Amino acid sequence: MGEAMTLRLRDLGYPVFVSNREPERLAAVAAAGATALASPAQVARQCDVVLMCVLDDAAVDFCTRGPQGIAQAEGGAGKLIIDFSTISPRTTRDLAAYARQHAGMNWMDAPVSGGPQAARDGQLTIMAGGSAEDFERARPVLEALGSQVSLMGPAGAGQTAKIINQAIVGVGFVLMSEAALLAEASGIDAARLPACLKGGFADSVLLQKVYPRIHERRFDPPIGYARQLSKDMDAVQAFARDADCDLPMVQEAARLFARYVEGGAAIADSASIIRLYEMGQARNQDRQGGNEGEGA
Repeated sequence: MGEAMTLRLRDLGYPVFVSNREPERLAAVAAAGATALASPAQVARQCDVVLMCVLDDAAVDFCTRGPQGIAQAEGGAGKLIIDFSTISPRTTRDLAAYARQHAGMNWMDAPVSGGPQAARDGQLTIMAGGSAEDFERARPVLEALGSQVSLMGPAGAGQTAKIINQAIVGVGFVLMSEAALLAEASGIDAARLPACLKGGFADSVLLQKVYPRIHERRFDPPIGYARQLSKDMDAVQAFARDADCDLPMVQEAARLFARYVEGGAAIADSASIIRLYEMGQARNQDRQGGNEGEGA
């Protein structure tokens, strides 16, 4: 995702400085004119607005508070950090406070949805959290990358919206898999289902874009890794526990993705979760007994 976003910014003429813990992954953006540097701190020294898009809470923490992190750069006061990663709202608030207190830097969480191609085309959905002033300052960059950009509240609010987004996506991938299995088993032309249901209450981006890939078993190259969605579903569950919300559908989807990843599918496409059903491993073993032991 970070590569696609960088290439988009270069297409629009932005000067971009980049860093990655795996420097070999910078080849494409360097070829497009981005300047590769050795650390996040070096990037922060060069830029008034510092963008970050990494894997998880630990990676964002390292890139911010680590010995060569963004907040360790000299002269950081007044600079704006925009974090496009998907992490917990609590971590976001902690890091926003650290950046402000330690370095005088402002923070905006801006997790995204849409995938690498949407990033390349400037069509991401971006959920922002931060001050109204910082949002206006960030708007040109956000609107260069996204067609739908919303300020949801203070720091952490963007991550909260993304958690809800991932709950819908995770459950939705499972539901699209089950819909495909049911349609295929029924004998109807399962490929025609999205067109048949278009415009009705069951219609959705998932039905129109994900269901066809599931039905066709078209998973290579992966658009999004199963391990990433599994991690996100764990974050949804943790957030739900903190909010005292019981979400059984989320719990079931999280269980299925965890089992799929543990079975060796970490870097498989998230939509290939249907393979877990085809391997006969989707059933919840704790529920196989049905209603035995219940009743009078």
